[in-house]
Amino acid sequence: MRVIKQWSGPLHPWVWLLGLALCMLTAGAFAHGVSESDKGFLQGATGVHFLPYLYLGAKHMVTGYDHLLFLCGVIFFLHKMKDIGLYVTLFALGHSTTLLLGVLNGWHINAYLVDAIIGLSIVYRAFDNLGGFKTVFGVQPNKKAAVLIFGFFHGLGLATKLQDFALSADGLVPNMIAFNVGVEIGQLLALGMILVAMRYWRSTASFARHALAGNFALMTAGFILAGFQFTGFLSK
Repeated sequence: MRVIKQWSGPLHPWVWLLGLALCMLTAGAFAHGVSESDKGFLQGATGVHFLPYLYLGAKHMVTGYDHLLFLCGVIFFLHKMKDIGLYVTLFALGHSTTLLLGVLNGWHINAYLVDAIIGLSIVYRAFDNLGGFKTVFGVQPNKKAAVLIFGFFHGLGLATKLQDFALSADGLVPNMIAFNVGVEIGQLLALGMILVAMRYWRSTASFARHALAGNFALMTAGFILAGFQFTGFLSK
């Protein structure tokens, strides 16, 4: 994808939404946040709770700004539904695999480092959208492989967080499957809203003027998120 080199006039409202995402990052600081009520449920629940875990999985994805920013970057220049479906499926495959395996196998990985990589995945996607790899380095990494690999890290980030709650082994497998299904349902709901906004934006003349600014905003959000996580890691 060639770099779009110019924009003028006031920024498109979609770019202001990315600015709002930056505010969320500075306020919340850390991805994969869990409310106190949800935390209490996760720590106290025993046995199979399919519907509650389904709901929590969907809620996580819909409110997970790190995932949503990455998805925005993935579909930014995709127009055909078959291409969107392919990339989103690759992300879902990676996300689901490490979420399930990480929790069920008890993988203990530093949450700060994982979330920092998730932040950098947003930077990577936006930089790729701008044609940065081809222009700066003269190479074009495989886009599909990158989405799959970063999907692994996104799932691993949530798996690490869930392990902090000492989940009961009673019903763990069906509960995690329910949570994973909920995550994918939430992803479809969020993706639908993003696609509606993107399709509308692409139908206006402002898309060509502001697409560069939009991807720079994505990169900024990713750097801020990664910076918070590296700071947390170094301060431990």
